[in-house]
Amino acid sequence: MRALVLLIVCAAGAAAQQPVEAWQIITPPQASIIFARDGSMIGEMGKEIRFNIALRTLPKYVGQAFVAVEDQRFYEHDGVDLKGIAAAIKDNLLGDSRGASTITQQLVGNMHPDIIDRSDRSISRKLKEQAAAREMEKRYNKEQVLEAYLNQIEYGHGWYGIEMAARHYFGKGAAQLTLAEAATLAALPKSPPLYDPIKFPDRARTRRNLILGLMADQNYITRAQATQAQGEPVVTAPNLGRSIVAPYFTDAVKSVADAAGIDLAAGGYRVFTTLEPALQRAAADALVQGVTAVEARDAFRHTPFAKSPRTSTDYLQGIVVAVDPYTGDVRALVGGRDYNRSPFNRATLAQRQPGSSVKPFVFARALQDGITANSIVPDTALAIVMQNGDVYSPGNADNQFMGPISVRDALVFSRNTVAVQLGIQVTMDSVAALVDRAGIDSPMMPYPSSAIGASVVRPVDFVAAYSAFATNGMSVEPRYITRIEDRAGRTVYSAPASLRQQVLDPRVAFIVRDMLRDAAERGTGASARRIVPGHIAIAGKTGTTNDNADVWFVGMTPSLVAGVWLGFDRPKTIMPGAGGGSLAAPIWAQMVASYYGTRSAGDWFAPPDVSTGELDRLTGLLADEFTPADRRYTEYFIPGTEPPLLRVNPWKVPQWGVFVR
Repeated sequence: MRALVLLIVCAAGAAAQQPVEAWQIITPPQASIIFARDGSMIGEMGKEIRFNIALRTLPKYVGQAFVAVEDQRFYEHDGVDLKGIAAAIKDNLLGDSRGASTITQQLVGNMHPDIIDRSDRSISRKLKEQAAAREMEKRYNKEQVLEAYLNQIEYGHGWYGIEMAARHYFGKGAAQLTLAEAATLAALPKSPPLYDPIKFPDRARTRRNLILGLMADQNYITRAQATQAQGEPVVTAPNLGRSIVAPYFTDAVKSVADAAGIDLAAGGYRVFTTLEPALQRAAADALVQGVTAVEARDAFRHTPFAKSPRTSTDYLQGIVVAVDPYTGDVRALVGGRDYNRSPFNRATLAQRQPGSSVKPFVFARALQDGITANSIVPDTALAIVMQNGDVYSPGNADNQFMGPISVRDALVFSRNTVAVQLGIQVTMDSVAALVDRAGIDSPMMPYPSSAIGASVVRPVDFVAAYSAFATNGMSVEPRYITRIEDRAGRTVYSAPASLRQQVLDPRVAFIVRDMLRDAAERGTGASARRIVPGHIAIAGKTGTTNDNADVWFVGMTPSLVAGVWLGFDRPKTIMPGAGGGSLAAPIWAQMVASYYGTRSAGDWFAPPDVSTGELDRLTGLLADEFTPADRRYTEYFIPGTEPPLLRVNPWKVPQWGVFVR
């Protein structure tokens, strides 16, 4: 038995080591194609930029265009065109040099360059190639040979195969090629650099029209079809066929696929993602313009990106993350200023302090404990004795104290001392538990300083956690991929919809969101409101660390949650007085204004069972006939926490419905 097993193993090993013959059609290296949510291509990865496609899925004129110009007797010969060879010899004798290689011969040489060296002009190479071509046609039919040829050859720019050529030159799959486009690609085997339709559209058009004429001569198309196609201009796709370039996002996609056991670099997969090209473009443009504007400020003393050495990453960095708050789909992600200089994905891998942008979770926990938005808390100096005997004395960014202030205004104007007091009152352990439930994986240290953002967060998780405020208390996990298909079209990975969990009382989430709306209207994030058109509902919170090394703005619309961060990879002060409101919020606002230019942002809805009352902004008490109009505002309460007069007023009823800005 052992001898039999050994014999089988040896036989299997010998079979695996059998040399490939020049006549064999093999599967060449493939790429995996990555698509945006609208089906447009955003990138590919693999050893060679190629994606095999079946000939039967293509319009007939695609293959016919190549046959017409490269091998008009393709369906008649046995792999070698003797008539073509005779004609080539005659032309060469008359001084008109041309080749006579058939499609099959070209395939043999292109598929097996280590066996058939097509740069070798010797007779022996020609004879070897012809023998291999004949043997190939004995073992494969014409359709198999033509399909392999279309998928094998290079079309320029390192793009192999008809599918990738069609996508990069014309922004569509090969199955959608028009007659004129197919003929344009058929011009390339003769010389991809010479007939490149991107660089030399006139040359490409001339040869394309020649091919269309040949197709008519050989009765593949009518003369009228040829004439019509010849009149079309050569128009290639912008951006080399990609709807948007998003390398940080595609890196995140690869990481998710790797975790699922799918090696995209091995090639042959179609990956359908959550990216929205229009939003990605708006995010990337806003970040570039915004950070460049920061570097141009007089107070900015560091070397700007444009003047820093190519090998250096010691320049001001920035990220943008945008998430669908209802599904968790990551719709835009920019992980740094320049992927080529620094591919480190700060959006998914960095750990940074969020500063005051963490405060909404502290205030949410306070509201959950029965503290109301109109409660008055002193914004005053604190001296907190820590367990080790140190005294912690937080201050405010403006180095001032506002005295008694409502909880609402404390969040609107980002008062550190109030956030610390609330964190201590409800316990930082309970705040940390809420942060964890909301989806922030990085642990929050149970210290008072964590109430104002001393504990680090991972940006993409932190932004997604804000979904709880946008959706009346539901959390989601970031999702990059919807599904992955193999080369046969079978689904090999299907990402489940993000599991939504209720992490906050809907009424608490609604009230915090209204406070954040106030913060973006008249508080530390007011610069966002000045840029975003008034018909778009926005809410958000700024964040700045004590040493001005990290600045944030995390905001939302009814259909989007997004965050912007700026800072250096090695934390250091950006500039004196740097703040999330002055540096990050304008970038966020520019992205939102650009994206929603022709789109509706929708409306927010209040949950049922929320009580309202008209209050005096200065005192936090019910407004009366003596309260000036500019101090009157509507406050929201969880039933049972309203001011006593509201609770006993028989004419007062709860209000709910569409949230009116």
